Amino acid sequence: MQIEQVVLDFIEMPLKSPFETSFGVDTNKTCWVLSLSSGGVTGYAETVADVEPLYSEETHASVYYAIKNHILPRLAGTPLEYPHAVHDLLLPIRGNRMAKAAVEMAVWDWWGRATHQPLWKLLGGDADKREIPVGVSIGIQSDPEALIAIAEEYLRQGYRRLKVKIKPGNDLLPLRALRQALGPEVPMMADANSAYRLDRDVGRLRQLDELGLMMIEQPLDEDDYVDHAVLARALKTPVCLDESIRSADDARRAIGLKAAGVINIKVGRVGGLTAAKAVHDIAREAKIPVWCGGMLETGIGRAFNLHLTTLPNFSLPGDTSASDRYFEQDLIAKPFRLNANGTLTVPQGDGIGVVPDPQRLQQVTTYHEEWNLLHHVSKGGIPDVAGLGF
Repeated sequence: MQIEQVVLDFIEMPLKSPFETSFGVDTNKTCWVLSLSSGGVTGYAETVADVEPLYSEETHASVYYAIKNHILPRLAGTPLEYPHAVHDLLLPIRGNRMAKAAVEMAVWDWWGRATHQPLWKLLGGDADKREIPVGVSIGIQSDPEALIAIAEEYLRQGYRRLKVKIKPGNDLLPLRALRQALGPEVPMMADANSAYRLDRDVGRLRQLDELGLMMIEQPLDEDDYVDHAVLARALKTPVCLDESIRSADDARRAIGLKAAGVINIKVGRVGGLTAAKAVHDIAREAKIPVWCGGMLETGIGRAFNLHLTTLPNFSLPGDTSASDRYFEQDLIAKPFRLNANGTLTVPQGDGIGVVPDPQRLQQVTTYHEEWNLLHHVSKGGIPDVAGLGF
């Protein structure tokens, strides 16, 4: 294939309820939706950066700039013989993984649609994994009673695992209350989003061992491999790494240092599906379980996550919850619904098996730009950012 046209739409979709982490509170889902066309076929993807560089150093603005000024000029006029060729061509660009991931993912989707194959098959997923067990992520709540109420509702709906966001001062009390209310059998984990320090919080984190958690996710800073290894030895609760794992080499280093007993794989964070599969393979060889994390994606991103999770080492429920967990109306026409057995069904159509609903996309788009890659790609500049939130 040779990419002919690329369209970027900046969208803003309200969340059903505010979502609080140690980084702050989200009330809207904002992202770039990327459409990539060639030979009458279009592939889709979405970005997972945010307004501010908190979870990652990337932002909506940096993603736009990287795609326009560095990624597309490298791909313009270049024949692509296979989907992961994008990953190889973009290796000279340092960082900017979320920007690179969006373009690469759209190419993978295009490839599936052009060859009439589902993405899971292109990735080498398991044909028998048609339904993916999923959990749900719960933001920081105002008090333990509110946390218990929302957790009980998600369990009633059928979710297989509860993840609770924590930060210093809002951790032990709510988690203890939740464990007491739900009993010892309910799978629970805590996600710290790098909110703790080894020199200050080891004693506090040790107290989580009494709760029988599946894992504690990313307790320390993203670059603290050594400190995570020290913490892992001090805790009975397995340490899961998220922000720390940005590549297959990061996974190899963390596993070698025994800093990670579990790894969360997010496609955008590691730079695309090719990199995500490489992280999966390294963890599988080391017998380290992996699961698929979420970034409040629309149905486009959720479809990618489900296809990825068909790979064999995804053995733990991920964060790809149903569309109605976050949105009154998703970006896709047929939103993902939770099955009675706590699973989501992997789309079986070509590519990712879903497309944006044109009317809905138009409703939520606040900025639109397109480029014809058969002609010269204009570098430089920024979008008209009025109203975009960055």
